[in-house]
Amino acid sequence: MKRTRTSKAWMQEHVTDPYVREAKRLGYRSRAAFKLLEIDARDHLLKPGMVVVDLGAAPGGWAQVAAKKVGARGRIIALDLLEMTPIPGVEFMQGDFTEDAMLQSLEATLGAAAIDLVICDMSPNISGIGLSDQARSMHLAELAMDFAVQRLKPAGCFLVKLFQGSGFEEFMREARRNFKQVVVRKPDASRGRSKEVYLLGKGLAQAG
Repeated sequence: MKRTRTSKAWMQEHVTDPYVREAKRLGYRSRAAFKLLEIDARDHLLKPGMVVVDLGAAPGGWAQVAAKKVGARGRIIALDLLEMTPIPGVEFMQGDFTEDAMLQSLEATLGAAAIDLVICDMSPNISGIGLSDQARSMHLAELAMDFAVQRLKPAGCFLVKLFQGSGFEEFMREARRNFKQVVVRKPDASRGRSKEVYLLGKGLAQAG
C-alpha cells in the first residue's frame, strides 16, 4: 500500500522526535512515559507504597513509571482493551472498561483496597470524524472520573487525558464538583499542535 503524504510526514516526525529516541534509550515503551514523569515531578503524585489504577495502559509507558515510583510495597493494576507485554510489579487486566463486566472484574481484583491514584491515558479508536471522536473521548473520561470518585481515598488524585473541544468545559465543571482542587497540565512531551491536555483532580470534594 502506498503511503500518503500525511503518513510519511507523521513517520518522519516520529522517528526524529527526541522523546521517542529518549524512550528507546531508557527502555520506556512509549514517549507518553515522559508526560507522566513531568506531571509527577511538578505535582508529586506517585509515592512508595501507593495503590494505583492505570486505565488505558497499553503499551505500558505510564505503568512502567508508576511501578518504579511505588516500588515493591505498592500495587499497580493496569487495564486496557489491547494486550500488554507483562511489566514486573504490574497486574494487567485485558478488557473493555466501558463494559459492566470488565468494571466488575476490576472491582473484584481491587477488593477492599482504597486507591491512592487513578491515571487514565485512554483514547478511543479514531474514526476521523471530529465530533464523534471528541464525544467518544469525553465519554471515556467521564467513565474514568466516575470510577475514581467511587474508589479513591479521600485524599486521592485523578489524572486524565482530555482533548479540548466539545464537552471540555462541562467536564471541567463536573471535575470541580468532585475534587477540591482541579488543574490542567500540558506537559512538554505533549505535542504543541495537539489539543491534548491532562486534568488533575486532587482530594475528593465530598470528603470534607
